[in-house]
Amino acid sequence: MFATATRNFVEEVDERGGLLIPMRSLNDSVSLLTVVVSQKRFWFWQKPKHMPTDFTLNDVLTGNAPITPVLIETDFIKYNGTYGDSIHGTADATFIHSNVSVEGKESSKLQLLFGSLKKDEVDVRKLLQDSKNRVLDMSHRLIQQTKKKRQVFGVVKERIVTSQPCSVIEEVQQAEQCTGALSLCGPKSPKVSLKDNGSLSKDSNVTMEIPTNTTLAYALIELEVKHDGRYELCLMSNKGGFEVDSPTQKGLAGVTGAPVQNNPDVSHLARELENLHAHFQLLSALPACGRSSLLKNITAVMEDRAALSALQSVLDQMLLDKSANMADVSEAHKQCIQPVVDVLEESECGSAAQTERSASVLSALHLITSALDELTCDSLAALRVCSSPDVLKIMELLVQCLLGSGASPASGADLAALPEVILRNVEHLFAASDVNLERDAARVRINQLRQPANRPLILCIALRGLHSLAHCV
Repeated sequence: MFATATRNFVEEVDERGGLLIPMRSLNDSVSLLTVVVSQKRFWFWQKPKHMPTDFTLNDVLTGNAPITPVLIETDFIKYNGTYGDSIHGTADATFIHSNVSVEGKESSKLQLLFGSLKKDEVDVRKLLQDSKNRVLDMSHRLIQQTKKKRQVFGVVKERIVTSQPCSVIEEVQQAEQCTGALSLCGPKSPKVSLKDNGSLSKDSNVTMEIPTNTTLAYALIELEVKHDGRYELCLMSNKGGFEVDSPTQKGLAGVTGAPVQNNPDVSHLARELENLHAHFQLLSALPACGRSSLLKNITAVMEDRAALSALQSVLDQMLLDKSANMADVSEAHKQCIQPVVDVLEESECGSAAQTERSASVLSALHLITSALDELTCDSLAALRVCSSPDVLKIMELLVQCLLGSGASPASGADLAALPEVILRNVEHLFAASDVNLERDAARVRINQLRQPANRPLILCIALRGLHSLAHCV
């Protein structure tokens, strides 16, 4: 709940810059010059995973003279926000002598009552001056462990903190109603009618009180570390890391993946998706029951940002050592994560060829969840509303439209047939990913906006991946 709140906050106040990092837990704490270890991710468009440590820059420096930063404290903003979504669905089934109707409603609301916030930051020019000729203790255990794992050192240069007690309130309402009618009649018996009505409702209201001086988000300066412990502060870009020891490897460890495209065009988008085609094809080739289970449970995971992040962490671990470690996963999240892991583990049984194929399925599923985890909270909510096979098929046509001429008569007619609530979510989903969608009764025009980000690629990966699971479901 706290992680969802801080992520929503950062998406609102730092939409384009991408400099602020949301705090993930109230148990984590950072101060200025706290050392944060950044782990570069598997796919180049993923944001790094940041892990605050218990150490400051002074703790890992040689010498007895500590760096004393100059603190600049300013008022930031007054922030109160409300986020929510509502889903209403009805299903009817009619048999020869019976009919069943199921209706479900779900709504959720998240209120962030942060009030007045302040910003603490270090005077970077003074920090540059103080860091001149300073050397890191390369024998320090934290440095040794970070260096071995090809991770990156950064220090906190700025943080957004609460200036008064505040709260986060989450309200969830769920209601289901089932009505059934069953008729029995025999050649010599009177007609018997049995009717049954059942309903289930579940409400929750959770309030989290947050104390004064709690960090909601922070920004980093990465360090470029040389062999001898000398370091440079990376002021204009995140290019930090440790100098590689091997003479055959030049550059810095920890800098992985392709750079973010400053002006990604359609040809770049098409090329990247073509490179990932085998992953989508592999998901489409899974048995129907496996695909149906994955789509159902991934859609359920999308309801909770924390559950999605937990699934992502489990798949990260499975890619590293092929075992699912859910020791740190809450019981509530295990209910929707375990079925996903079960489908993957079923693929591991059999011959070596099947095991190799399973690793590919794992990579393909990791690709999809990685893209979902990069979407904003409101985009994720919109996609969840649009995750039925029929709507995913239409959105796959829109992806093809984007990669092709930019216009499609067929998809225009398909879009017009969608309910208005679904249509609004489809349009919002594309607009939030820097893709412009224009429609009339028979035609759709779709084009990518010129923005310095990989958002269109991430959206296309998410949509194509879910469509692969929904294919012929």
